Parts: sequence; structure tokens; C-alpha cells
Amino acid sequence: MIDKQISSINILVADDDPDDRFMLKKAIAENKMKNRVDFVEDGEELMDFLNHRGKYSGDNTSPRPGLILLDLNMPKKDGREALTEIKSDPDLRRIPVIILTTSKEEEDILTTYNLGVNSFITKPVSFDSLIEVVKTIREYWLEIVTCPKD
Repeated sequence: MIDKQISSINILVADDDPDDRFMLKKAIAENKMKNRVDFVEDGEELMDFLNHRGKYSGDNTSPRPGLILLDLNMPKKDGREALTEIKSDPDLRRIPVIILTTSKEEEDILTTYNLGVNSFITKPVSFDSLIEVVKTIREYWLEIVTCPKD
């Protein structure tokens, strides 16, 4: 039963870098995660997905995520702007958001925590380290933490 509950949590990844998306998909597969994982390429597409707009206007095209992995530096609308919108929206603010970015800047860390981010993770350089980060995210956010149901 627990495994079914864990795998029923949808994950939404917002990252503009195709190589990073590919490596993340591989790391998720390496961790044998059965969760639905959707990918968007910028902050505007992220907000369309979350608000069922544009190409995501159907009920089945953009299920409510239980966890968002958000890159900071994206075109159109960056992660900071998207995070601000998510955390100021009463319907979205309870969704846990994890910043997954190349930034190590203290200003980015402080800014995103002030905006309400749940975790800040700097993307690892090696694939093996990325596998470990995904494993830790899975264990903590999908197995240990209890989040409110939508």
C-alpha cells in the first residue's frame, strides 16, 4: 500500500536545459521510481501546466503535482518569478517546491527561501551524484514527509 501511495505522487520538473532533463530522467529511472514525471521548459510553461492553460487545458494533460523540481535560470519566466506566483496562489502554495539549480549563490538561496521554497539543492556535477540526490529526494519527499492531499 505504501509503495502505491508513493508512486501516486506526480512530479513536475521545470528545467530549460535538455541535457539536464535527460540526465534527470535517467537518474529517476536508475532509482526505479514509478511516479509520473512531467517536464516543462520554462516558467511560463510551468504556470500553464499548473493552471491548466494553453496546451495543458485538458484535465488529463496536466495532473496536479505533489512535488515540483524547479530550475532558477530559465527563459521567459525564471524560477524566482514562477516560485513567487506559486507561493502566492492559495490553490498552489501547498505544493512542495524544490529548487534544483546550478547556482550556489547565497543571494539565490536567501531569496528563494524568503519566497517560500521548501528546499534548495545545487545540481551535482557527476551522474552518480545526481542519482544519489534523486534517491534522497525520493526517500525524503515521497517516503518520509507527509504532505497535505489536494
